[in-house]
Amino acid sequence: MTQKELKIFLDEKVELYNKPDFIESDPIQIPHLFSLKEDIEIAGFLSSIIAWGNRKMIINNSKKMMDLMGNSPYDFIMTHQEYQLERLENFVHRTFNGQDFISFIKALQHIYKNHNGLEAVFLKNQEADTMQKSIHEFKKIFFEIEHQQRTQKHISDPLNNSAAKRINMFLRWMVRQDKKGVDFGIWKSISPSTLSCPLDVHSGNVARKLGLLTRKQNDAKALAELDQQLRKLDPKDPVKYDFALFGLGVFEGF
Repeated sequence: MTQKELKIFLDEKVELYNKPDFIESDPIQIPHLFSLKEDIEIAGFLSSIIAWGNRKMIINNSKKMMDLMGNSPYDFIMTHQEYQLERLENFVHRTFNGQDFISFIKALQHIYKNHNGLEAVFLKNQEADTMQKSIHEFKKIFFEIEHQQRTQKHISDPLNNSAAKRINMFLRWMVRQDKKGVDFGIWKSISPSTLSCPLDVHSGNVARKLGLLTRKQNDAKALAELDQQLRKLDPKDPVKYDFALFGLGVFEGF
């Protein structure tokens, strides 16, 4: 395929998958349960953090997280009493356990009380054409609170050669305005042009078959290569192609 043909093909797939039907089988349905900005971003953040493994299990466990916070995540984070954290102790999603969950609640409270919220932290270290340094700095701020060392593994660091799939997916949800009712676009201060594709097994395999990616590992170097190719196809909204790559891999077995 020529680049022009590839763009036409992928744009058609974006149209096919970037619509409300997509929400039904995706963890993005969790932040869609809320209308308050802070609830949306907290629900989105926590759901994205556990977004690995079986998708039904991800969605069920994300709902369980919301239930444990009384389905008012922002209010719970800001006003909870220490004894209320005890009910989170038995939560588990794969290697993310109750102690990790409690640390995340405390870290989020720290971010909203002392750093003006999630959007402000990600904006602070934004570069002209990438969010990867911003993610690295976010992780440092997030873990300024007292925490177990093991909990740090649940936020990837792109400067440590991780593709940081889950954080990049969360940023897509918050920043990208698709006008289709899927991505939220509630973070107006960050440009969609700086976003990176949430690179995972599915999107990586499809990207390789389409000649968008040559590197074999799904790491930060592969992400930089994929970003470069997707920005040629649409410099203003490169991560819209996540819908095409993911849809082709998961729904079409491309």
